[in-house]
Amino acid sequence: MITSAQKRLIQEFEDQLNKNSLSPNTVTAYTGSVRLFYSRYPVMSTENLSRFRSDLISRYRPSTVNLRIHAMNRFTRFLVEYDEDMWLPLKGFHLQSVKIQKKSFSDAVISNRDYEYLKRRLKKDKKTMWYFVVRFLGATGARVSELTQIKVEHLALGYLDLYSKGGKLRRIYLPDALAEEALAWCETKEQKSGFLFVNRQGRPISCRGIRWQLKHYARRYGINEDTVYPHSFRHRFAINFLAKFNDISLLADLLGHENIETTRIYLTKSSKELQELLDELITW
Repeated sequence: MITSAQKRLIQEFEDQLNKNSLSPNTVTAYTGSVRLFYSRYPVMSTENLSRFRSDLISRYRPSTVNLRIHAMNRFTRFLVEYDEDMWLPLKGFHLQSVKIQKKSFSDAVISNRDYEYLKRRLKKDKKTMWYFVVRFLGATGARVSELTQIKVEHLALGYLDLYSKGGKLRRIYLPDALAEEALAWCETKEQKSGFLFVNRQGRPISCRGIRWQLKHYARRYGINEDTVYPHSFRHRFAINFLAKFNDISLLADLLGHENIETTRIYLTKSSKELQELLDELITW
């Protein structure tokens, strides 16, 4: 049972994360990890943190374990900053992440062939809104949380400006051909303003709803479900951009990455792409 005092600490931790401009998904993941800890261990201590780590390893995949470990390390630093005298035993304490075998390829990204096929089938089956969901994700590199903020008004502008709670500007550019096609769709609906992607109640569709529906269409059209999720299309955008215009610094700006090392993950190839490349290059 999480106490009221612990709830207040978690709320102040969440406020700090938001002030530091972490993405909504990261904030949710970090605060959720802290709640998970307190639901199992009533006292925050180095011993319980170590037990929590062992418990995570026995229950979750390494990537999930590391996410929760990063969250707890950040939370313990927050506690020390919040009240060093009270949380002095945690000062300098750091949970070790688990090792993940690094892959030289990325197989969980939709291929160009499947991307084009998905768009074609959605359009043919008159699933127009979902056709545009896929189009906008793949042609702008937007995060799914950013996609839900696009309005009809942005189509004429050719871009969407979003400001983080820390006041940082993130501009998402909308290609002319895509904006014109989307405007034509809006005209058929007689929609002149407002959010582009809405549910039956007329409210912006949720990120979870988009993820679920994309999986549904993957199954329906016989596409590998593991490659059909919102961030997969952002990755596809990056790969296609680098193939046509090999400027990783510009790509980092377009994706909203502060650290170019984050962008370098898009340089990796899938195992299938590596196989095709080797088949073409190696003739001896």
